Amino acid sequence: MAGRIRAQDVEEVKRRTDLAELVGDYVSLKRAGADSMKGLCPFHDERSPSFHVRPGLGYYHCFGCGESGDAISFLQRLDHLTFAEAVERLAARIHYVLTYEEGGERRQDGPNRARLLAANQAAAVYFVQQLAAEEGGTARSFLSERGFDAAACERFGVGYAPRGWEGLSKHLAAQGYTRQELAQAGLVSEGQRGVYDRFRGRVIWPIRDTSAQVIGFGARRLYDDDNGPKYLNTPETPVYQKSRVLYGLDLAKRAISRGHRAVVVEGYTDVMACHLAGEETAVATCGTAFGKEHITVLRRIMGDDAAAEVVFTFDPDEAGQKAALRAFADEKLFSAQTYVAVAPDGLDPADLRLHRGDEAVRELFTRKTPLFEFALRQAVSRFDLNSVEGRVSALRAAAPIVAEIKDPGLRPGYTRELARMLGSELAEVQRAVQTAGGAGGGRPSGGPGGRRGPEPGRYDDRAADPQPSAGSPGPQGSVLASLPGTPSVRLERDALMAMLQQAAAIGPELMAQAVTAEVRDPTLRTVRDAVAAALPSLGEDGWLERVIAEAPPHYAGAIRELAIAPMPQRNPEQLGDYSRAIVVSLLDRDLLSLKAELMARMQRLGDPASPDSRRIQEQLAALELARRSLRAE
Repeated sequence: MAGRIRAQDVEEVKRRTDLAELVGDYVSLKRAGADSMKGLCPFHDERSPSFHVRPGLGYYHCFGCGESGDAISFLQRLDHLTFAEAVERLAARIHYVLTYEEGGERRQDGPNRARLLAANQAAAVYFVQQLAAEEGGTARSFLSERGFDAAACERFGVGYAPRGWEGLSKHLAAQGYTRQELAQAGLVSEGQRGVYDRFRGRVIWPIRDTSAQVIGFGARRLYDDDNGPKYLNTPETPVYQKSRVLYGLDLAKRAISRGHRAVVVEGYTDVMACHLAGEETAVATCGTAFGKEHITVLRRIMGDDAAAEVVFTFDPDEAGQKAALRAFADEKLFSAQTYVAVAPDGLDPADLRLHRGDEAVRELFTRKTPLFEFALRQAVSRFDLNSVEGRVSALRAAAPIVAEIKDPGLRPGYTRELARMLGSELAEVQRAVQTAGGAGGGRPSGGPGGRRGPEPGRYDDRAADPQPSAGSPGPQGSVLASLPGTPSVRLERDALMAMLQQAAAIGPELMAQAVTAEVRDPTLRTVRDAVAAALPSLGEDGWLERVIAEAPPHYAGAIRELAIAPMPQRNPEQLGDYSRAIVVSLLDRDLLSLKAELMARMQRLGDPASPDSRRIQEQLAALELARRSLRAE
């Protein structure tokens, strides 16, 4: 077994790895200032981005859950790798050849993920080779008849599994993979006659993670004498969990992140058809229903922009309708607007492209219908509207759907539409919708664009029209009078006053850093986000009005108050120095918080000479350097 990876190699791999690019394979990142990017945390579910990446430092930190570290720890925690496996993957990513020292054997805590991934990759290459072989003619004809030529197959890595029982297993055994490794990767099965290839006589699609590593396969039956299921997928393995995997996401992630739009289809050929037709945001589940973990994966790539779109396609049959309603049940977990697209004549995207061309596929997604409207019509269609009992039951089923519409401006119109569909009095339907919403069935109201409001008892800084709770002053009143009097909030308040009133004296470079600082008070955090959004207009006439325009409407008064309130430093000659100092103090608080966390982590490790302790010491040194650099400004 290979020994310990040479320490110099570990440091070189970290130095050469672009942390922002690595994290960007899993999370949609946006620039948040000089050497700072942020996005939704991949380690916990959140609605507002609190995950910050500093590529220059090679360090990340989430202010929500506290996760922090470097490129190696990021892969270790997210993909459940050992230290050595994470280093090996990063080295392969940058084409760096590692050197191993003798005598330091790597401890094995279960299956070696790197070996399983390598076995899957070797299998993918084998399947592609078999597609080009003589026996692969049937598979080539199957693909060609569906409009997929050799170039399309190469783009998606499509292959063929021969009909024999041990072609793949013998091929991989010759490359040094053990029977145990092949079983753990899901490439072979075991029966009464021993071990045999799992995939036989089938078209094969490699399933890749967001970093384009092959983690499993989907296989389609070709021959009439195959008694297995039409579609057969890799079973659950240490590297493949189907509830967290979306086929095609490795190819679609950049288009999804860039356009804040995702198309969810039902099969591998549908994904291929969409991409080939120009809809490069298409993905599909792998042998399972679209669920909550798939939503989490998509949100991290797409971001939580309320103007984002997720478009589902479903077959028009009963199974497709049930799938649509299951998707609607989890729809509230999206901030994005959700739609459903059903092709004319019930064709799926692959058949639509085959019979009507690429343009028809693209047009399919322009004729989308809001998912709640689809769910509403499906709910009503289950009942006999010619009877009083049927109309009452339909109203009970449909009223919560109307109450849950994200955009409150649409609810009155769909209330009237529901009354028309049922043939009921409008007032009766209005009461039912209001009751459904008041009973907790509906979402809290949001603002323009359908953005969801804050959950009861929890502040959500994405809400467009946050309302102050009864008995407490909100952002419409005096923000300075309503803020807590703690030192932490006073620092945030004074720093934002300085940023709004003395932006020129602070300077664009320091301002760019200031808007990345953690602000814990929810009202002030919203103001900070508005300043960040308006930063490109810094120095132009009307900059303050641009800040106000970037904030939710109810925060206009709070921003104006912060922009005109007397600052603690009254001497005009010292106002610029004071403003820069208070902003630096806010940024320094973040660095001190990171330092305290790292110190506590190192203390828990106990051994100051361990590799983890040494890495933390290096991170502490980098933080101190950053603090000194900040003070020098």
